[in-house]
Amino acid sequence: MSEADGIHAALGALGIRRGGVLMVHASLRGTGTPPERVRDALLAALGPHGTLIVPAFTPENSETSRAHRALVEGLDEEQTRAFREDMLPFEPSTTPCPTMGALAECVRTTPGAVRSAHPQTSLAGLGPRAAELLDGHHPHCHLGERSPLARLYEADAQVLLLRVGFEVCSALHLAEYRMTPPPPRRTYRCVVHERGNWISYEDTALDDSDFAEVGQRLPSDLLARREWSGRPVLLFPMRPVVDEATGQLSRIRFR
Repeated sequence: MSEADGIHAALGALGIRRGGVLMVHASLRGTGTPPERVRDALLAALGPHGTLIVPAFTPENSETSRAHRALVEGLDEEQTRAFREDMLPFEPSTTPCPTMGALAECVRTTPGAVRSAHPQTSLAGLGPRAAELLDGHHPHCHLGERSPLARLYEADAQVLLLRVGFEVCSALHLAEYRMTPPPPRRTYRCVVHERGNWISYEDTALDDSDFAEVGQRLPSDLLARREWSGRPVLLFPMRPVVDEATGQLSRIRFR
């Protein structure tokens, strides 16, 4: 069986709900499978009434992110200032999401795809519920109650980790916002509306450094496991995992 055929077999055995909502984080590196084949396999598993969601984050549009620092590495102070003054603003319909992987960029650029409007942590989607779920992403809320993640939670979405681990599982950021006591906040900066127009706003200080630990502690009966192209594939329901992770993060970070 080829890797391209194997993705259908792996997805078919996991229990993806037809007609449901599925958020996918994926790494296709080393599989030799075009992202279009994976996208089509996911849409086939969901059926015509299902909705596919992917992270379409743009950390390049944040002067403190690793992605942005890599862009200005080696530039002197004047060159860095000139680079930032010339940066294009985030545009949902055109701004690429190169750090999110081939599948995310494939979904984002598929005709009919929609994308939320956050300049740093947008999501993109295909399917009948994509517009409803991704609309109204508040520009000062990365991944909390005023973001599509809260709507995905209410929609009883499933989450698929396709050859990646919990360390990149964005759904756990919703748990982070719901921690008790609340996590610290910080100032973010990004370019919006016009070239070089940097704005600042406050939001939760996102921290995924303990997400892998949270994933290891999740009850095994919440996770459906398979393998594709030599790496694990995990499927789980978003609601109970976020609920479990909320308590775990509160204990881990304040122990």
